[in-house]
Amino acid sequence: MHDAVLLGVLLAAIAIGFGLGIRYAYRRQQHSPASRTPGLSREYFVGLNYLLNEQPDEAINTFIHALDVNSDTIDTHIALGKLFRARGEADKAVSIHQNLLARPALSTTTNETIQLELARDFIALGVHDRAQRLLRSLLEHSVNEALRLEAKRLLIDLLEREKEWQDALDVVQPLIKQQPAMRRPASHWLCELAQQEIDQSSRAIARKHLKKALQLDERCIRATLMLAELEMDNGHYTKAIERLDHIPQQDIAHVPTMLPALQRAYTRNNNLPGLERHLYKLLGQAPYTSVIVTLGELVHQRDGVDSAIERTGEWLSEAPSLGGLDYLVDLYLESERLAGKATPDTRLLLLKHHTDALLKGRPRHRCRRCGFSSDSLAWQCPSCRRWGTIKPITGVEGE
Repeated sequence: MHDAVLLGVLLAAIAIGFGLGIRYAYRRQQHSPASRTPGLSREYFVGLNYLLNEQPDEAINTFIHALDVNSDTIDTHIALGKLFRARGEADKAVSIHQNLLARPALSTTTNETIQLELARDFIALGVHDRAQRLLRSLLEHSVNEALRLEAKRLLIDLLEREKEWQDALDVVQPLIKQQPAMRRPASHWLCELAQQEIDQSSRAIARKHLKKALQLDERCIRATLMLAELEMDNGHYTKAIERLDHIPQQDIAHVPTMLPALQRAYTRNNNLPGLERHLYKLLGQAPYTSVIVTLGELVHQRDGVDSAIERTGEWLSEAPSLGGLDYLVDLYLESERLAGKATPDTRLLLLKHHTDALLKGRPRHRCRRCGFSSDSLAWQCPSCRRWGTIKPITGVEGE
């Protein structure tokens, strides 16, 4: 990070030196040699000396004082403001950008560019209300399409951080066709709105939000799960199962996510044979640990522990996993207990100790974009803030 800061300052120094060189050349043309001002050049080299001695703060301050604000140096001052913000000193960036806006005779494009940077400064400082006012003003008055697009992106991000889901949808709606990547976050904002309506017992409105979410993103697992829950709340268990049956086609990785709801729907519908058939179908599609364990428990309840051991062993031979082994050890321990053995096999207890230790604290979900791991499922990654990228971990140590 320190090297990156020094590099940024060095680049700024080169830009300043270039700007000063142009200005000095111009002055030499317009004035006599006696009127030259070598003092500024001296400050520039003082700044370079600070930089070479790894004193970036002193270097930046010297460069700022060395360079007057004029049409030739605006871009350099903007770059310095960005550098301060990147270093975590957004308050200094605000000072630079506000100072620039106070200058007369700025072109419209330059003025709007500085306002955009100032909005970024305020976001970095957490002053979201001022940032939002700047961005909305740009959207209202700017005719620069590239700048308007960037302002919209910043505003959308800001509204999302503030959990103003409907406002974010209103801003993003005109961008959906040109920015198809916005479909996924927009579908989750609709799910957030649906959850608010459910909390207020407005299930009909919630259903409309969820159906619209699926129109925006047909692979929105969250919307499908919520619709299935609404069906169960109304006692429509068969419809809930039909909803859940779409999830493997939406994203096979989320089969473990849907299992609790699927099991609940079949159980409430008093249809355990149907659940078993459904689980066998899922086992052929995705032989995940949670599917094997759930199916093993059904066999256990119906046919006894020894049948569960036999079947679970067969399934794990095709799809081995640490969690499956741990469940199988539990079955063996229960089998010994039911057989009247007073003391469990010490080898089984040792194996159980090791599987428990390996599984303890193991994350169950991971973001497929940034690698963030957690035990519970989050629809928005807390690290990279992408929607729908956290999924159950698969493999020997996962599902």
